[in-house]
Order: sequence, then structure tokens, then C-alpha cells
Amino acid sequence: MNLADRIEGLRTRITRACEAANRDPESIELLPVSKKQPLALIREAAVLGFTRFGENYVQEGADKAIAAPDLAFVLLGPLQRNKAKPALQHFAEIQSLDRPDLAERLRRLAQEQEVSCPVWIQVDLWDEATKLGGCTEADLPALIESLGGDARLPLRGLMAIPPPGLEAAFRQMADLRERLQQTLGQPLRLSMGMSDDLEEAIAAGTDQIRIGTAFFGERVYAR
Repeated sequence: MNLADRIEGLRTRITRACEAANRDPESIELLPVSKKQPLALIREAAVLGFTRFGENYVQEGADKAIAAPDLAFVLLGPLQRNKAKPALQHFAEIQSLDRPDLAERLRRLAQEQEVSCPVWIQVDLWDEATKLGGCTEADLPALIESLGGDARLPLRGLMAIPPPGLEAAFRQMADLRERLQQTLGQPLRLSMGMSDDLEEAIAAGTDQIRIGTAFFGERVYAR
């Protein structure tokens, strides 16, 4: 199956899921996850209408951003404080903000470099943080406070990687988003759901799904 066919299959699933949930398919962003994918394949996806791509590793994503300045790359993977500077320089968004010390580091660098970068808070409600990163619900107030409402790091939403098979996970995230929107007085987007569970994520209210292999196909690793 070629790239166009895989994309068409995904769009069909998204449309059906939206019909079942009484949602507009246009309200769902399909974010291709391009880690370990060659730039040529990313360019092929761009020809098919995609301009934003998710990356898990700072260096790989930065290299692609330099090579393809007409495209936007979103950091999905864990971010260490020592990689904060290149992350700010090369990514259109950072979705893996998960602790106050990182937020404070990003704020200082953003001010020094006079740059801005929207951020999403990666949330973990299921004790998965040791494996995947994420901020617990109890720690969210401190993390949001550390952002300080800084216009250089506008808070766009919440990202989550729920454990497989936990049916209540997406609804838990939707409920958390609703509570935070009321507390903060601003809209927040949700990024959750991948190829195996995009229907459940859409039913719960996600605004973005992140798709890797089902979009690009199996990765070919160099030997």
C-alpha cells in the first residue's frame, strides 16, 4: 500500500468515527509522526497536503527542520533541559512539557533569544511517567504556574499517551481538559489517540491524533 492509500484509509476511519460521534472531520488534526522516516517520504506527504510533522528526538527533528524550513515540526518526545535551546530554535511546538524546571528553563531561553513557541503539557494520569514522561494531575497547578502566563510560551493544550486498552483513559483526559478550561478561562486542545485507538479518542473529544506507522508504513532502519 502506498502513502496516498494509507492516508485515504486513515481519513475514512476519521470520517466514520466523527459521524458516530456527531463531530466534524475537519475538526480533527491528523499529525503524522515522522521519526526515523526519510525526508523524501516527508516531502511526499507534504505534496499530499501535510505541513506539520511530529518528531520524538530533538536532534533528528532539528536536522529535518533545517533541511525543510517550509515545513513545521512538533516535538512529541521527552525533552531534557540541556536540549531546550535547540528545541526552541527548531520546533514549531513542544508537546512534551511535563515539569516546572523545564518550563522555567524554556522561559529563560525564550526571553534571551526573543523567540516564542507554543507548548502543550504532557499529562500522565495512569502512573506511566517513568516510561513515557508526563505530569500528574496533582502536579499540574505548579507546572502551569511556572509558565507564568508568558506570551512567549502560550499554553495550547494537553497531550497524553494513555496505556493500551484502558477504555476510561480518553474520557478522563476530556474531563481534565474541561476542568482546566474553567480554571484557566481559556480553551485547550487535546492531543491523544493513535492508530489502534483513534476512534475512542475522537469519541471522547480529541482535537488531534498522532499517527506513525499507519501513515508512513513500516520504518526501514539502516544496518
